[in-house]
Amino acid sequence: MTPAELAQLHAACFTTPRPWSQGEFDDLLKTSGVFLLSQPGGFLLGRVIADEAELLTLAVAPEQRRKGIARALVAAFHITVKSRGAQTAFLEVAAENAAARALYLAAGWTESGRRKAYYHAPDGHRSDAIIMVLSVDGANG
Repeated sequence: MTPAELAQLHAACFTTPRPWSQGEFDDLLKTSGVFLLSQPGGFLLGRVIADEAELLTLAVAPEQRRKGIARALVAAFHITVKSRGAQTAFLEVAAENAAARALYLAAGWTESGRRKAYYHAPDGHRSDAIIMVLSVDGANG
C-alpha cells in the first residue's frame, strides 16, 4: 500500500484519534525499525527499537470488519516483532474503542495505564488513551 492509500483508509476509520496524513505515513515508512503489514481491506503499522515494539496503528475498512482481518494483522505483528528481537510490545488505544480493546485483550495484551484526554478530535472532544502491553513470548498470536 502506498502512503496515499494508507492515509485514505486511515481517514475512513478514524476521527478520534485524528487520521494520519499521507505525509505522516510517508515519513514513518522511511523511519528505521518501522514496518507495514497489510491485507486486502486493512493494514497495521508497527516498529521495533532494540527489544521493544510498538503497534502504531491498525485500520480495517468499515465494510471489511468482522472478517478476521484485524486479528490476522495482530497475529502477524506478534510474529514480526518476535523475529526482530522484541521482548515487549506497547500500544495506545482510545478508551471508547471497545472493539479494538477486546481484540487486543483476546490476543494477550493487558491494560497497563491510561493517558487522560490524550486524543483530540476536530470537534474538540478529548478521549483517554489506554496503554496496553504484551510480553511477546507470551503472545497468543
